[in-house]
Amino acid sequence: MLLNKKRKYTVIDAPSILGLRPTGVELLPKALRTAGLLDGLNAEYFGIVTPSSPYNRNRDEATKLLNPRAIRDYSIRLAEAVKYVLHNKKFPIVLGGDCSILIGNLLALRRLGRYGLFFIDGHADFYQPEESPTGEVADMDLAIVSGYGPDILTNIEDLKPLVMEQDIVVFGYRDIAQSAQYGCQDIKNTTNMDTVELTDVQRLGLKNAASIAMDKFLNNELSGFWIHLDVDVLDDSIMPAVDYHLPGGFTFSELSDLLRLLLKSKKAVGISITIFNPTLDKDGSIARNLVSSIVNGLS
Repeated sequence: MLLNKKRKYTVIDAPSILGLRPTGVELLPKALRTAGLLDGLNAEYFGIVTPSSPYNRNRDEATKLLNPRAIRDYSIRLAEAVKYVLHNKKFPIVLGGDCSILIGNLLALRRLGRYGLFFIDGHADFYQPEESPTGEVADMDLAIVSGYGPDILTNIEDLKPLVMEQDIVVFGYRDIAQSAQYGCQDIKNTTNMDTVELTDVQRLGLKNAASIAMDKFLNNELSGFWIHLDVDVLDDSIMPAVDYHLPGGFTFSELSDLLRLLLKSKKAVGISITIFNPTLDKDGSIARNLVSSIVNGLS
């Protein structure tokens, strides 16, 4: 899909917490719109895609996941919205909700051809159900979209995998020690994904690390790529409004630089933004800083 020379943004609200729990991340879309996201990007508003099934706190006995059937249904409906925006030559900005919305976004692209994923997250999100202490799909979304996990989510419409491992860059994650404690496999050693840990970014410098990753990425025969941004990739000292905390992370200016570099490639086709919890941002200042960073990166 070719984007217009002047990129046109369309915002889709996807406030699903089916892959997490109702902590407050479902308020992310309203908080970022209130903080000026649409005006800052001169974006149009598509509307909201809401889950049609209620949240169930019990793990599914067969898959050990939370809400697998509801997430499958939601992913199909979200994919329709994303596909509509793409077909209208717009750049979708999908506001979560939790990270399970990635499934619907990539389902839309998988229907259209071969697309990649630039995954920006403080966590690798590569748990399998039996490893996950919670059954939350938000901690295994990367595994699911790359074909690891129960077929109910990995093989929607017989399109497994939604993105091939060699077409994925995982950038800025810092949870290796934590995930190893639960027996989660190390994606660096067990997959063909291009993995760039936070320590790699710190050693090489953000722009250099991202440029190296992009050079490898763009050598693949991709029609384009999706950007997934989990805001817990930001330093915990400036982004405390998340539910799972880890020390370290990016600054707001580094996030802007990264987004700017990704869009400069002319191959990015959309972005999802997840996990910001407005209930932990009492005066709205974190939302305003986040919106400013995103707008500076995408403008």
